[in-house]
Amino acid sequence: MLQNLFTSMLVCVFSQYALAVELPDFTNLVEQQGETVVNISTTQIVRQQQELPGLPHLPNDPFFEFFKRFEPLVPKERALQSLGSGFIISEDGYIMTNAHVVGNADGITVRLTDKREYKAKVIGADKRTDVALIKIEAGGLPKVTLGDPNVLKVGEWILAIGSPFGFENSVTAGIVSAKGRSIPQENYVPFIQTDAAINPGNSGGPLFNTKGEVIGINSQIYTRSGGSMGLSFAIPIDVAMDVVKQLRASGKVTRGRIGVVIQEVTRDLAESFGLNKPTGALVSSIEKGGAADKAGIQVSDVILKFNGKVVSSSNDLPRIVAATTPGTKVTVQLWRKGGTKEVSLVVGEMPDENRVAQGRNNNSEAPSAGKTVARLGLVLSELSEAQKQELKINGGLLVEDVQSAAARAELRPGDIILSVGNVEVHTLDQFNELLKKIPKGRNVALLVRREDVASYIAIKLDEKLDKD
Repeated sequence: MLQNLFTSMLVCVFSQYALAVELPDFTNLVEQQGETVVNISTTQIVRQQQELPGLPHLPNDPFFEFFKRFEPLVPKERALQSLGSGFIISEDGYIMTNAHVVGNADGITVRLTDKREYKAKVIGADKRTDVALIKIEAGGLPKVTLGDPNVLKVGEWILAIGSPFGFENSVTAGIVSAKGRSIPQENYVPFIQTDAAINPGNSGGPLFNTKGEVIGINSQIYTRSGGSMGLSFAIPIDVAMDVVKQLRASGKVTRGRIGVVIQEVTRDLAESFGLNKPTGALVSSIEKGGAADKAGIQVSDVILKFNGKVVSSSNDLPRIVAATTPGTKVTVQLWRKGGTKEVSLVVGEMPDENRVAQGRNNNSEAPSAGKTVARLGLVLSELSEAQKQELKINGGLLVEDVQSAAARAELRPGDIILSVGNVEVHTLDQFNELLKKIPKGRNVALLVRREDVASYIAIKLDEKLDKD
């Protein structure tokens, strides 16, 4: 009898455990929301000039180059096709997808789950967030329900529907791997990372929570094979809807801008500037005449809060600023010279065009004889007036050789040291005097210009070199 009782208890325990780890059933979700997902196919006509056949071509033949001028050219057209996904956000035919799905397309065809096909037009597309809004002429369409990605939890189940490799309405499931993920070259989207199988063709499709609400747009994958490796990234739907509202209203997106170049605050840099922890966004360059410049923000300031919102890392600031309406007056909390300070500024507007990097002439005047700075293992020289004018800077020291601590910090010959902490440097004597004030074994923050980019580098003072 005791054995039967023990067996019953085990069965009860295992039954409860089985219920606790029971996998979700997505069948109802797919039945209810599957018809809101569409297949998008695009066609792009590429026009080329094709040489007429028959003209022999010998390498480096001057006669070929001469006669080629008189040979008629004929246009050649080639149609490039691609596939993607999207989802219906209104009954009258507005559809959300990725900008890269419909970008440069000459023709867009939307296919519904009932096989109806429509030609679509682009209402607007935003490359910075990879969000696009397209429209088909139809009515009474099923539409998705939007959720709140802010309440999404890491580890929560999610489901994706799309057309990977053209296989329409394919369903894959997974969990939320991370939130607020940053990707190189993508500064305006706090991506939702998942391990759901996302492949080419899934782009622009919806990411659902278990309630059947769209909480993201599947946008990118990390892959070395070309297929899914369990690292997928979705644009939070609230970010996407903010973009869509502007696209629907004006066909373009307006973003805030303050005119600073920032970098991450590492633990070593935090120590250099007297911060008790690595937080905020370190200002390494300021655009002359920009909003930050007018507000008195300085190089070496660490932005801790912007318009009341905490800047935990440098990745946060571009998103917060971009989401601020141009012309808005905001308060910025800074860390400067060991204490906090608040300034007010009026947010500027980000231009639509991408900035074109301007090169500079490298025919510089020869540097003066270098001098070794023992505490950092550097050989430095002062810049000539001609070099300063060419580089458009007031001071700085040229790095001629590196060793020891400086080499470990990845300083390179040709770099220019602009400041120590927040103090601009002009001469070698001044530079050495500034270093003398820093205790042994502590980190010193150097503002270093490499080509046209300035950023801070933290170097720990070398005690052994200091004794030489």
